Amino acid sequence: MNQSTPPTALDESVLSEAQSASNDTGFGAHLLYVLRANPVTLLAFVLFLLIVACALFGHALAPYDPLATSAGDALQPPSAQHWFGTDSVGRDVFSRVLVATRLDLSISIAAVALSFVIGSILGGIAGFWGGWLDSVLNRILDTIMAFPLFVLAMGIVAALGNTIENIIYATAIINIPFYARLVRAEVNIRRDAGFVRAARLAGNSKLRVLVIHIFPNALPPMMVQVSLNMGWAILNAAGLSFIGLGVRPPTPEWGIMVAEGANFIVSGEWWLAVFPGLWLMIAVFTFNLLGDGLRDMVDPRKRT
Repeated sequence: MNQSTPPTALDESVLSEAQSASNDTGFGAHLLYVLRANPVTLLAFVLFLLIVACALFGHALAPYDPLATSAGDALQPPSAQHWFGTDSVGRDVFSRVLVATRLDLSISIAAVALSFVIGSILGGIAGFWGGWLDSVLNRILDTIMAFPLFVLAMGIVAALGNTIENIIYATAIINIPFYARLVRAEVNIRRDAGFVRAARLAGNSKLRVLVIHIFPNALPPMMVQVSLNMGWAILNAAGLSFIGLGVRPPTPEWGIMVAEGANFIVSGEWWLAVFPGLWLMIAVFTFNLLGDGLRDMVDPRKRT
């Protein structure tokens, strides 16, 4: 009969290193699996990385100063010298579109992050404890959602002033109800689940149970909402700029550029509005596609 030999210290060390490497590469392997399994998600991530690269390095990659004017180069059509043409004062449209990526993406990320945090806190409290807190929160959310969201954002910016900070606050306020209602529903469903009762019996406080055990299970649907809200936030910022309540010219911003270019479409200078609008469409399209991939990445059930 063969007797198994006890593991040596060297064997235990090798096993420990293998387990550590497996844990370190677990998320990376899962990420690669999600990207290979869904080509649409792979396309969305490629476009997302392109947008992020434009936001980070746009100022360095822009061939011209986005604010430099040249009367002699005004309203030049797209060419090898000016890929997207020039505007009415001779500014290079491609450089302005490229540089504007950072501003629009920053507004979107800041607004969505703010609404995500506030909405998650409010929804988690209402869904876990319920009672009068739940009733008060629902009435406040109903009041916010009773208004057309873009009109509400217009009112907030008009009252506070059209600065970048106020655009972020207005966009965050109109997005808070989406996260609060979603988290409330997810927490309300799971607050009496078996694993939650087990966590309570183990001595965990209610706050720890909510944050550590319940909230992670609400992340998958929230990731889809985050992706959608990123696109909506960009559209909201561009829409406010289009009607004159957003970023002030001559700052490069997609909504401003579309608004300025709309006046020249009839006279044939189509590139002034088409290229910024196309860039805006690609950004929104990317974030809409990104939602399913983000959901698969954070869903614990997808890692089995």
